[in-house]
Amino acid sequence: MRTLGIVVEYNPMHNGHVYHLQQSKKVSNCDAVVAVMSGHFLQRGEPALADKWSRTDMALANGVDLVLELPVAYAVQPAEWFAYGAVATLQATGVVDALCFGSELGDVEPFLRAADILVNEPSGFTDQLQEHLKAGLTYPAAYAAAAGQAMTASRTSPSSSEAADWMAQPNNSLGLHYVMALRRLNSAIKPHTIARTQAGYHDTEAPEGSIASATAIRRLWTEEGTLETCAQYLPPSTLRILEQEHRFGRAPMSWDCYTRELIYRLHQLSPESIARHLEVTEGLEYRVKQALGQMTAQRVESLLEQLKTKRYTRTKLQRMLAHILLHHDKFHFGSDGLKKGPWYIRVLGFTDTGRALLKRMKQSAELPIVLSVNRDNFNLGGYCGLEADIRATSLYANAFGRWNARDAYRDYYESPRRHQSN
Repeated sequence: MRTLGIVVEYNPMHNGHVYHLQQSKKVSNCDAVVAVMSGHFLQRGEPALADKWSRTDMALANGVDLVLELPVAYAVQPAEWFAYGAVATLQATGVVDALCFGSELGDVEPFLRAADILVNEPSGFTDQLQEHLKAGLTYPAAYAAAAGQAMTASRTSPSSSEAADWMAQPNNSLGLHYVMALRRLNSAIKPHTIARTQAGYHDTEAPEGSIASATAIRRLWTEEGTLETCAQYLPPSTLRILEQEHRFGRAPMSWDCYTRELIYRLHQLSPESIARHLEVTEGLEYRVKQALGQMTAQRVESLLEQLKTKRYTRTKLQRMLAHILLHHDKFHFGSDGLKKGPWYIRVLGFTDTGRALLKRMKQSAELPIVLSVNRDNFNLGGYCGLEADIRATSLYANAFGRWNARDAYRDYYESPRRHQSN
């Protein structure tokens, strides 16, 4: 049984995701799918629209066979570490043959060429990166520019600007880091890519037809106040699950749900304490304290407006705030620890086919497989491992519209979701 690996957030799972999944199975010639999925907090520094178990149900209902959780230590990270954690998890299963990701480019060859050059950071790369940062570029733009120069110097790209342009696009950037992670892990997993169709990653407007970006779908729901406006872009199973979560007061979740807790924490912390958190760089701790007094509304959006500059992307600032909210400090969650890779394989759900994959993994997996949290595995990975995922669940659940104490401890009693294969 050939097995495909994918990296997802499904926030929420929509028709574009279903298309990507179907096409990925075709291009990779695989008949089983393992998805590594972010938990309650996402790569762009946002809380997920719905919790990880409901999003697992969406995945299993639409063609995924086994859903694994990407530890929060990797999930809320820039592209390099997000990709490394996800790919290392797939590698550790011992059952994945191929990896397929969506991209604006739609051709895997440029990713392979770029990864071969960039994986070991060619001579002068760091200096060029720093020069672009000093010139005022955001980190993603500076990285793409330095990478483009490296590609031109190696004669694998006709011009640095051409290479930088495609590498700066969000899905291309993630895809490049997936392939680089495969190279760093010396993995036999074969990469493939599928071109995104109709809706772009950051598109906020819902187009005609049946495919819209997750960003546009979330905006429609939160601004219009009803899921009916999103129905044409969602599989029936996703619509049903979101309606149920909404009835239970567990969706839609957004940054606004965590405003009071975040603002209180920021007021309590000194600039020096804020500076100890991930992505607080170049004196941002002082800008945060200043921005608190300039907010025009009790919303995280208002704080982001005060923090925003040309130097920092919104995504970086959101991730910084998420790290502060989640107590992700530089000592425990820094790159030195992340380089070692994930500490466990956390199973969120499976189909009948996924159950067969799990049986194989008992023999092939390079890491402990976690089906439920208990006193024997609670300490896997220490403070930034499974314990951090549990804390993230508790924090996430405390903002539900209909609060229930059991939701905060759900990691302890929630068994992997099971779905009968079609």
